[in-house]
Amino acid sequence: MFIDTATITVKAGKGGNGCVAFHREKYVAAGGPDGGDGGNGGSVILIADSGLTTLMDFRYQKHYAAQNGEDGRGNRCFGKYGEDLFVRVPVGTLVRDVDRDALIADLKEHGQTFTVARGGRGGFGNAHFATPTRQAPRFARNGLAGEERTVALELKLLADVGLLGFPNVGKSTLLSVVSAARPKIADYHFTTLTPNLGVVSAAGENFVLADIPGIIEGASEGVGLGLDFLRHVDRTRLLIHVVDVSGLSGQDPITAFDTINEELKKYRPELADRPQIVAANKTDIIQNQEEFDAFCAEMKKRDLPLFIISAATRHGVDELMAYTAERLSKIPVEEFEIVADLPEINVPVGEPTFTVRRENNTFIVEGEWVLRVMGSVNFEDYESLGYFQRVLRKAGVIDKLEEMGIEEGDLVRIDSLEFDYMP
Repeated sequence: MFIDTATITVKAGKGGNGCVAFHREKYVAAGGPDGGDGGNGGSVILIADSGLTTLMDFRYQKHYAAQNGEDGRGNRCFGKYGEDLFVRVPVGTLVRDVDRDALIADLKEHGQTFTVARGGRGGFGNAHFATPTRQAPRFARNGLAGEERTVALELKLLADVGLLGFPNVGKSTLLSVVSAARPKIADYHFTTLTPNLGVVSAAGENFVLADIPGIIEGASEGVGLGLDFLRHVDRTRLLIHVVDVSGLSGQDPITAFDTINEELKKYRPELADRPQIVAANKTDIIQNQEEFDAFCAEMKKRDLPLFIISAATRHGVDELMAYTAERLSKIPVEEFEIVADLPEINVPVGEPTFTVRRENNTFIVEGEWVLRVMGSVNFEDYESLGYFQRVLRKAGVIDKLEEMGIEEGDLVRIDSLEFDYMP
């Protein structure tokens, strides 16, 4: 089954906690602190794989979690790093951060990787906190949580040229005669239910041609197969607009041509300006010569490159492909705008951030940074408690409390911790 969109949740591993330990050895009276650091958590990494052609696997598994880092141990033993989790996606996958509504990656080459969720850093062991005046610290730092985010995956086929047109105008037949692709071909609408790709060799050049399922009126609003496959036109640099000029369909070819272009414009206005080559197909079975002549005259009036072809008999097909290769050589590859400077989640950067609010005589301090600091404090140890107070004062928490009018004896609450304020 061809699935080209999916939404998944990824969670990186938590960093291991630092260890509180002291060196114990015979004949060594005061060995000092030797608690090791915790290991970093594993990251979740997307990797583009040319062997995949669909996002179907993500219909059945929507949650991916990397391994946590191990806690540090005594004798300065560091915790083991959590293993990274590699998630394979098809080449041509766009990755969007759902919460920030931002495009964060475009995986368009085989083997290309993107770290979608970074593992949390391991916490420091108590050996890190030893100083000449604090020689036996009884506290360590907890590891940070790994990033967790919801991402939308969107597959856009990596094709240079897209075949455009109503259902049953001969797009699949054209692809089958110019490449080794073997799409399903039959004489009824929507024979093609999934995009087909073929490599074409013409004029000494190779390019990828995509047979995109037929677009009908209202496709930009989801009618027919519209929205499911209009996105695959986005990456193409050049469009071959195939029009049935035989008269057997009962539809005026000029009207058909304009209808498709209108749907492109509604879906993405810039697509209407993408270079197009018009391929008047099924000319071997023309029923209405007058209608065909009027179509050719209109295309020339609009100054559009027009090729008279019959995909079934290959008439004019080689000339069409040679011209397509020549045009492609002059059209640059369009790049998607990637938001590359999203801040890391759960990683302390810049100045400490916190908020203080007052409820009667209770002052409530909130913020991820404060919770991280609390994770490194042993509240039963005097030195550790003193370290906590110094950190709060240095970060400006105490100044903020005093600015808001806190007085001696007022209650301060930080998460589950409550204490009376003593200036």
